[in-house]
Amino acid sequence: MAEHPGTTRTADPTVLNGLVGAVFTHNAGGDHFCTASVVDSAGLNLIVTAAHCVYDPGLGQRSDLVFAPGYRAGDTPSGVWPLLSVTVDRSWQDSADPDMDVAFAVVQAQNGQQVQQVLGANRLGVDQGYELPVKVTGYPSSGDVPITCANTTAEQSPTQLRIDCPDYTGGTSGSPWVTDFDPTTRTGTVVGVIGGYQEGGDTPDISYTCYFGDGVQALYDRATG
Repeated sequence: MAEHPGTTRTADPTVLNGLVGAVFTHNAGGDHFCTASVVDSAGLNLIVTAAHCVYDPGLGQRSDLVFAPGYRAGDTPSGVWPLLSVTVDRSWQDSADPDMDVAFAVVQAQNGQQVQQVLGANRLGVDQGYELPVKVTGYPSSGDVPITCANTTAEQSPTQLRIDCPDYTGGTSGSPWVTDFDPTTRTGTVVGVIGGYQEGGDTPDISYTCYFGDGVQALYDRATG
């Protein structure tokens, strides 16, 4: 992992970081407000983010969202992928349950290709434990390039993980927590997304994710079913 755990820096345009993108409304010309990433699926068309990014329990699903993987300073090197459908847990729909602040979304094919065919994908990791070396990459709303940080996760509660990484401000919700990097495929395993407790954290230096357990597996199965 990183030489200096808990140090945040600009994310290089690598294959792994290229699986992560900014989420916009309408198109990539406005302000990005969340982060998402490609996750492996049979349909080759799935991304994962935080539920609070795409579904407001009071208002319902946010419409007309797009995913721009690898976005940098106005450039969309890997295209802009509209979200077609969003899957969130009933407990999030009904009561914004922080333990299920995760969502899967199907994105529309572009030029006859699915997003995973173009970029690859991280695997979904379920019940991986509480202390894991992870890399977290995301898009602060205040900037135009992604940031990245590596550290070891800790148990916040039986249903939440935390990580100490500075400068994860608004816009980084949905950022994937990736472990088990495979140099051959240049991908890893997503074991969380910034969200959950305090919708990901009230201070920029500590971030949270809901624990990926049976509920997240069931949600994934629904999204891919």
